[in-house]
Amino acid sequence: MEMYTLLKLKDSNFTIWDIVLIPLLSATITGGKLALAVIPNVEIVSLLFMVYAAVFGLRKTLLISVIFSTTEVFLYGFNTWLLAYFFVWPLLIVLAVMIHKISSNEWPMAILSLVFGLSFGLLFAIFESFFFGFAYGLAYWLRGIPFDLVHGGSNFVLAIFLYAPMYSLLSRLRDQASYSNAS
Repeated sequence: MEMYTLLKLKDSNFTIWDIVLIPLLSATITGGKLALAVIPNVEIVSLLFMVYAAVFGLRKTLLISVIFSTTEVFLYGFNTWLLAYFFVWPLLIVLAVMIHKISSNEWPMAILSLVFGLSFGLLFAIFESFFFGFAYGLAYWLRGIPFDLVHGGSNFVLAIFLYAPMYSLLSRLRDQASYSNAS
């Protein structure tokens, strides 16, 4: 007969720690987004997803993105751009995990963050095109290019200055929590 423990749930790879951590990290992304909402196209969501992907891995960070995207639906109502969140953020997470396997330096992540911010409007325009047609998608993208420039630039700056310290801090906290839970 298998027993449940405080650390591991029966027939699951998730621990109690994970069940607390995943919603908590989702809340930090939502809070970070709301805190910077007053500055158009400057956001910390991309950086947080990249750091979480590097520190906690693909599976947990994908769950974080699902919770975050679902929370956005509750905050803003359902719309096509919110539906796109369920595709765009996982794309960033997968790319961040792949880059982290190659290098843990902040420069590749900053470049990913720059390219992601610059292409954010294009990704949404492609998605919008499925619902409203190619002409609408093209107009959506062209209209948003100035915002994408700000988005990409601010993502790059945030990643250059904050990725390494956040990665270091969260890795250390993750390792301390793992060690304290093992005893």
